[in-house]
Amino acid sequence: MFNNTSASKLFLIKCLIIYLLWYVVYDVCLHQTRILDDAVIHNLALCSSFFLKSIGYTLIDFSSYDTGIVTLGIDGSHGVWIGDNCNGIALFALFTGFIIAFPGKIWHKLIYIISGITLIHLLNVLRISALCLISLYAPQALDFNHTYTFTIIVYAFIFFLWYLWVKKFQS
Repeated sequence: MFNNTSASKLFLIKCLIIYLLWYVVYDVCLHQTRILDDAVIHNLALCSSFFLKSIGYTLIDFSSYDTGIVTLGIDGSHGVWIGDNCNGIALFALFTGFIIAFPGKIWHKLIYIISGITLIHLLNVLRISALCLISLYAPQALDFNHTYTFTIIVYAFIFFLWYLWVKKFQS
């Protein structure tokens, strides 16, 4: 992975700088305008809705969009809320920061980042769809699966993408 200690230190410094830049840009600018958060939440709701409808479920109307939260659910359930903490933007930044900080050609990084964010977003669509199904069939398990099961799955997937970058694609 790294040939020497100075390369490791440089990587960690890059990660810290990228994190601080992301924090400033996101928390000070982007999050305040809600443009990015609202767009991602709305897209998650649309994609999850499309997926659930395509496998035969009738959904609760999620058109009541208020304060950055969308309710999505299968008819007969209470549904789930999709809010800022569930939209995956922090995961996109975490994934992107690692790829940017790690050595590799810029063009390869750009393609990998776009592909990785797309895959993370699609995984989030599946996660939200699964939570809707859990809300219908096993509502008592919703909180556990939201908090633990899907957190482990999503972070494991991101680590897998990092592993692929380090072992196969960086060059």
